[in-house]
Amino acid sequence: MKLNKTRRLSLVEQVTTQIGSLIESGQWRVGYRIPAEPLLVEELGVSRNTLREAIRALVHSGLLKTKPGDGTFVISSSVLGVALQRRLKESNLLEILEVRHALERETALLAAVRHTSTDIEKIKLNFAECEESALVKDYATFIEADIKLHKSIVKAAHNQLLMDLYEQVAESIQLSIGNMITNYQPIPHSKLVNAIIEKNSEGAAAAVDEYIQQFKDRIQAATEDQQ
Repeated sequence: MKLNKTRRLSLVEQVTTQIGSLIESGQWRVGYRIPAEPLLVEELGVSRNTLREAIRALVHSGLLKTKPGDGTFVISSSVLGVALQRRLKESNLLEILEVRHALERETALLAAVRHTSTDIEKIKLNFAECEESALVKDYATFIEADIKLHKSIVKAAHNQLLMDLYEQVAESIQLSIGNMITNYQPIPHSKLVNAIIEKNSEGAAAAVDEYIQQFKDRIQAATEDQQ
């Protein structure tokens, strides 16, 4: 068996690892503006050049983004998330729907069994926002409310890994929702919400199956119209 010689991490690698750990642990959340360079230099005990090289590496990996004159911000919670987002951008709408189906069906099943009273209040609030915005045909607000509703259902499943995965694909899911209501009415989620409230896991899963199939039917209809 051949073993590779061990090596000490360079200062740049150490700084990159420390900052990456802060991001992946959630201490520095997505959207957070990281501390100013002088403060980080002092806290880490490294030179400005070392810090800047580490920041460049994290920007290149997709965890950070530097906005000139504004600062450097966390834009992804993990390298896995960056890879998923890049892959989703290469996927077609049907593939994204199939991923939605898998994630939302499982989280609906779990949410129906595991939800708390606090979870239900949040789900009801987001559902009411969906209903109100659909009623006045404010589709931009509907899309935002709809994704909040799905996130509240995912949270009610009480599975952190599912929450993390859903958060990473949420942007693509939001785009899929927008594409689906451009020429159609929004699909209501009353069956889904009621099934979760009633702790009817089979009904919740069936509701997801139903609205995903409606989305697929709309894709088929749009494809036929273009031919």
